[in-house]
Amino acid sequence: MRKAGDGSGGKGTDTGREPTDEQADLSALLEDSAEDLYEHAPCGYLSTLMDGRIVKVNTTLLNWLGYERGDLVGRKHFSDLLAVGGRLYHETHFAPLLRMQGEINAIALELKAANGSRLPVMVSSTVRTGSAGQPLLIRSTVLDARDRRAYETELLRARKEADQERDRLQRLAATLQQTLLPPALANVPGLDVAAHYHIASVDEVGGDFYDLFPLAAGTWGLFLGDVCGKGAAAAAITSLARYTLRAAAVYDPDPAAVLDNLNTVLNHEYSGMDPRFCTVIFGLLTPDHEQGGFRITLASGGHPPALLMRADGSADYLPTPGGQLMGVLLDAHIATVTVHLAPGDTLLLHTDGLTEAHTAGGQHRYGDDALLDFGRRLAPTTAQDTIGAVRDLLNAFGTGVDDDTAVLAVHVPRASG
Repeated sequence: MRKAGDGSGGKGTDTGREPTDEQADLSALLEDSAEDLYEHAPCGYLSTLMDGRIVKVNTTLLNWLGYERGDLVGRKHFSDLLAVGGRLYHETHFAPLLRMQGEINAIALELKAANGSRLPVMVSSTVRTGSAGQPLLIRSTVLDARDRRAYETELLRARKEADQERDRLQRLAATLQQTLLPPALANVPGLDVAAHYHIASVDEVGGDFYDLFPLAAGTWGLFLGDVCGKGAAAAAITSLARYTLRAAAVYDPDPAAVLDNLNTVLNHEYSGMDPRFCTVIFGLLTPDHEQGGFRITLASGGHPPALLMRADGSADYLPTPGGQLMGVLLDAHIATVTVHLAPGDTLLLHTDGLTEAHTAGGQHRYGDDALLDFGRRLAPTTAQDTIGAVRDLLNAFGTGVDDDTAVLAVHVPRASG
């Protein structure tokens, strides 16, 4: 039987445990005075009269700026702590807005430290009023923005470098694009020629290409094509295709044979796990001395058909059905058609960037039927007028043109007089 008061630890008795050092420290911190919390807050506090004269400042802000309390309280105005530019901004914007709104938040300023250095800060201020509603005091919270300023400076530097790199890549892409196009089209006696290349994106090299060049005496070759994809890979295929077409045409100018050579080269160079292909239309031009004008034989490897606009105002596509993509099958079917270009006729070759462009509403593609109607409204026309009209059309589409577009027009002028 336990005796009362024998310290044996019955219910309701004190355990006699002493608080730990950690608990004592925590209790002391919780009992800190409001004044201590104000003085050593992680941000600066500043109180001024309505004329800006400093009447109270906490230790945190004094330490940041390197001042003694007596240097500021009752002797300085808030604007005295600002750099020249900040002082002007304070007078013209900060102070008027504060008086009008009663508060202003997160304004970026620079404070002058005692040693002349600058401290970037974010200032938020509130006007405190008396019992009668009259404004008496301005309380400001000052946040150290040095880390933020350093981050913003680094961000601006990185952005500037990124912009410079993008400009460099755009110049490189533009230069590379120019090397994939002929510097000038061959002059064909008795024929007017015009071409245009519409770039959908300045950041990437497109895969469209065209050319017109002399072959044997009295014959000229022309081609226009579109390589799948964009960028450096497309540029490599474009260069290979242009070189192959010109070389093959010198060896055997028959359009079907020229495209068959191109198909063989693409199959040989890009087979297996990384197939590459393109669409091409190749033409052989020869003067027609009996009827006047020119005779042209076109061979198509999966390319959109050419648009023929006649001197009588009619227009229609030249059918090349069944032509297959170049580089897909080893033995591709190549469709050909031969036509006579009479004086006043104009032939337009184009890549599918034109017909697949989105119209102004963005809901529908322009399409083959719309291009045919376009040609019928345009005929009879010339090479220059055709290309000019196509350029206006592409510009009207704006951002609706999401693929590069190449167009090449040949026109047989009417006899003068």
